[in-house]
Amino acid sequence: MIDTHTHLYAEEFDEDRKEAIQRALDKGIREFYLPAIDSESHEKMLQLETDYPGQIFSMMGLHPCYVKPESWEKELEIVKNYLGQRHFPAIGEIGIDLYWDKTTLDIQVKAFEQQIDWAIEKDLPIVIHTRESFDETFEVLERKKHPKLRGIFHCFSGNLEQAKHAIGLNFILGIGGVVTFKNGKIDQFLNEVPLDKIVLETDSPYLAPVPHRGKRNESSYLDLVAGKLVDIYGKDFSEIDLITTENAKNIFKYHN
Repeated sequence: MIDTHTHLYAEEFDEDRKEAIQRALDKGIREFYLPAIDSESHEKMLQLETDYPGQIFSMMGLHPCYVKPESWEKELEIVKNYLGQRHFPAIGEIGIDLYWDKTTLDIQVKAFEQQIDWAIEKDLPIVIHTRESFDETFEVLERKKHPKLRGIFHCFSGNLEQAKHAIGLNFILGIGGVVTFKNGKIDQFLNEVPLDKIVLETDSPYLAPVPHRGKRNESSYLDLVAGKLVDIYGKDFSEIDLITTENAKNIFKYHN
């Protein structure tokens, strides 16, 4: 299995990071992809990649919640510099979040578009964070349509129509703990989404799947997400594992 989205560098893991990673490795999770947030966490994130070569991979990008009027342009410069220095498997997590702050929509859109341009230029996938902003996100993606524009709608929590729209734009869906929630709703239609359009993720330390909901999430819980897909798709665990792992490899196409 591959955890396509996990914040292993987050302070929530400061007490037991090595143990948490080992628990995941023991469960058969072979690769972990770390989304960037902003420059304050880059160093910790990149150090983890150094500590676990061939297992942990860092993305690069500016998270929409960290697009602030006073710093976003400087933060994008930092992202640009990193992208010029080395290879990353994806640009992310980037996108639009209107849950926390609607007043920054205009600069969130500008930051999103700039990072999409870099992704197209470098032929990299993007990993999209969208919260209460599907319409705005789709507007940007439609405007930026390009044969090279592709990636993952991380932590997908939309409806079937939005799932189809995302797939139609050459994106696949990142499915995590929300699929196990009673009020998550995506379990009601997910079987209408082809399995080759899905990757697994935890978004740890956030959004822990049932029965750990409300507690710290970790990558070792990825099997609970896969287990829910067993129920939804009526396929055995090994097949879910095989297909979603292949999907992740195809998206990231990462080679050491």
